[in-house]
Amino acid sequence: MTQATPLTIEPLSRAAFAPFGEVLMLDGARHYPINAGTTERFHALAGVDAYEQHGQPAISLFRGQPRPLPLPITLMERHPLGSQAFIPVTQSADDEYLVVVAPPGDFDASRMKAFLARGFEGVSYARGVWHHPLIALHRVSDFIVVDRVGEGANCDEIPLPGDFVLTAQALAQARDRTRG
Repeated sequence: MTQATPLTIEPLSRAAFAPFGEVLMLDGARHYPINAGTTERFHALAGVDAYEQHGQPAISLFRGQPRPLPLPITLMERHPLGSQAFIPVTQSADDEYLVVVAPPGDFDASRMKAFLARGFEGVSYARGVWHHPLIALHRVSDFIVVDRVGEGANCDEIPLPGDFVLTAQALAQARDRTRG
């Protein structure tokens, strides 16, 4: 096997992630007070695409085990019948996770992108977007997941030979760009 190519990890932003779905973050989100001013509603952070083939949205909790770096990318998956949102159950920027995606359609490893998400940022993968399973970094991490349940095959997986890897050096560089 040849040496794996490190993936560049970039800070998560709405613009950079737009080809793959939506970023769920409060910065720049439409918001307004409700409940006699005692609550601030951050409105419609992402849509839910779940109704294909009579599906319906469901809310689940995923508990991700921390993964050590370097991490070879050996599997990608997609959900052809609906979107899938991951919302961390934390408000700490110190809790980080990684997101690896590729555009919908035929899988093309050369178009994979990796993002560093902080504990208060969620992502919603658009229907059909290829993504790596959850990559928690430092500790066991809980995520509220909003996705489609119902009839029909809604998870395609493809094995990869591990030609790409996420490294601690790439993570450190992404952190530096987030601060800069």
